[in-house]
Amino acid sequence: MSFNRTRLLTRLALQDLWHDRIISFCIVSSLVAVIAPLLLLFGLRFGIVNQLQNDLANDPRNLEIRMLSSGSYDQSWLTQLQQRPDVGFAIGQTRSLNTLADLQTNSTHFIENAEVIPTGSGDPLLGKREIHQVNEVVITQEAARKLAASVGDSLTMRVSRLLDERREWGRISVTVVGVLPATYFNRAAIFTHPSLLLALEHFRDGYAVTELGAASGAQLNGKPSVYARARLYARDIDHVASLENDLRAQRIETTSRLADIENVKSINRVLGIIFNTIAATALIGCIASLIGSFIANVDRKRKHIAVLRLLGFTRPAVGTYVIIQGCLLSLMAYLGGFAIYLLASQVFNQALAGSQATGQMICRITPLHGLIALLLTIVVATLVAGIGALRAINIEPAQSLREV
Repeated sequence: MSFNRTRLLTRLALQDLWHDRIISFCIVSSLVAVIAPLLLLFGLRFGIVNQLQNDLANDPRNLEIRMLSSGSYDQSWLTQLQQRPDVGFAIGQTRSLNTLADLQTNSTHFIENAEVIPTGSGDPLLGKREIHQVNEVVITQEAARKLAASVGDSLTMRVSRLLDERREWGRISVTVVGVLPATYFNRAAIFTHPSLLLALEHFRDGYAVTELGAASGAQLNGKPSVYARARLYARDIDHVASLENDLRAQRIETTSRLADIENVKSINRVLGIIFNTIAATALIGCIASLIGSFIANVDRKRKHIAVLRLLGFTRPAVGTYVIIQGCLLSLMAYLGGFAIYLLASQVFNQALAGSQATGQMICRITPLHGLIALLLTIVVATLVAGIGALRAINIEPAQSLREV
């Protein structure tokens, strides 16, 4: 079919729809009544689930797998753990007693038994804050408040031990290179280079540790590093379950937020079933209504279609004419439904804005979703209009004009 013929058919279809604008409005309204609620329902489903999933993925605490029991793990075990494809971050930790130290900035600002946590490149908790030197630390917001410290300040870290019935103190001056907000860690703690944490353990175990100014005690002499547990984070929330199961298979007791992750996945599945059921029901009703509308419209215009045939329009041209009308009606219905969705979604977002912790939109669809919905609307309308086109093709001009 030539371009001129297609353009002529499109112009005729538009003029015909305008001439019968009341009937066209009724057909478009019936489509809008289906499209607008479906867009709104999908926007709510996508917005709610997407927000929950973003909250899970962006909160590093959901990726953490905490080892509850202490063991004795060498560097090779830790290296194998770090090289697993489902591990996002892993670093060795010493015994719990050796992860505490006193912090002090002056005589009036100090913290007793602050947590000392090892960190390294790629730590999910620290984000872009990295430690490169042994004497560099990142402190939590709570520790910064108690010490009245900020980035660039120097702290004194102090630990004690009882060696040969003598109380000895080890000290090291460290520099604050970052302050961790209380969003994910609200206790007084410092994040340090792992070698400094090992130095604290060696000092308490009675070894001479020059980093802490302790010359007395046994010599390390290349003592291999042994860890009691590991700080462990999965690569993403989908790998938490498999990683935790593998650790438990090694008789390592763990805990995680797997239940919260599974709850979000269950919500997604339930909302998916609800949406698909409602969408399928609405779609079946819409298709049935459209089939009846298009067939009734073709029967009502039998004489007009017969005249087109007498004017030289072929059967395919007449079928195309009916399909073009169906596509135009569906396009107008989609634009009307999308406009109603935009208004209704704003009402939802403003009404629920006060209960949102993240400030995200609770009802939204992406441009890609909008384009897919448009294509589906046109495809469904084209298929339904095809039934009316088949009926129009079978109209015989002579028989239809006998009543004139």
